Amino acid sequence: MEKSRAARPFIGGAVYHLACRKGDIGKYVLMPGDPDRVDKIASQWDSFRVVSEHRQYRVYSGVYRGVEVTACSSGIGGPSTAIAVEELAQLGAETIIRVGSTGAIQPGIECGELVISTAAVRLDGASKQYIIPEYPAVASYEVVLALIEAAEQLGVRYHVGITASTDSFYTGQGRPGYGGFQQSWMESILRDLRRARVLNFEMEAATLFTLCSIFGLRAGAVCAVYAQRVSDEFEVKGEDEACRVANEAVKILHEMDEEKSRASKRFWHPSLGSL
Repeated sequence: MEKSRAARPFIGGAVYHLACRKGDIGKYVLMPGDPDRVDKIASQWDSFRVVSEHRQYRVYSGVYRGVEVTACSSGIGGPSTAIAVEELAQLGAETIIRVGSTGAIQPGIECGELVISTAAVRLDGASKQYIIPEYPAVASYEVVLALIEAAEQLGVRYHVGITASTDSFYTGQGRPGYGGFQQSWMESILRDLRRARVLNFEMEAATLFTLCSIFGLRAGAVCAVYAQRVSDEFEVKGEDEACRVANEAVKILHEMDEEKSRASKRFWHPSLGSL
């Protein structure tokens, strides 16, 4: 581990925010926003150990169906997600999958179903601290394929498409602020994104996708639909299914990576093997 300094701080050999050291983190990382979801993800593993818990970051590492995996919470929003991605990258993470909750903005997407993101509209602020707004926030095609295959194998209803990531749960997603506060653009954002076929609102995917592309990591996101903005429904359901799909996607990605290694290929393609 490099020496601690103001530009890149460590405490006792551990990265400052995650409080983890080299060797604590697997190359496949599942990243929920909610620290309690780390426990729910790890409850499906063969075994796990608690690595650290510092601020909003809860980190467990373990084994799922023979594959080493880590779960690390990000907290809410782009800034805390960016910190987690930075430090996970330092510790050797290669693939990061967001396991979250979301609000659907298209009809036909019901509470409890899943959204697998292919890309994200960058309405966050954190990603703009790294690169110009025109730079796309895109998921790894390999991660998207693995998540789709996992959902198919598990018989979970899912949707695939573009997500919008915001820094504000309320006004940024077209909800009135306290006391009914609203500006004209807030009244149109839901309608405009719906017309552009954006599927859902959430708060972390754009930051995750942008940073992972810049850093050369794979990223993806699967979110349980808690809110249906068209019908104005809200129900907390689908979390267990999102966790199961994410865990199974790790196993599938591991198999894809082994197939690439055997064939000396950099990118997975269908003729390498069957998902």
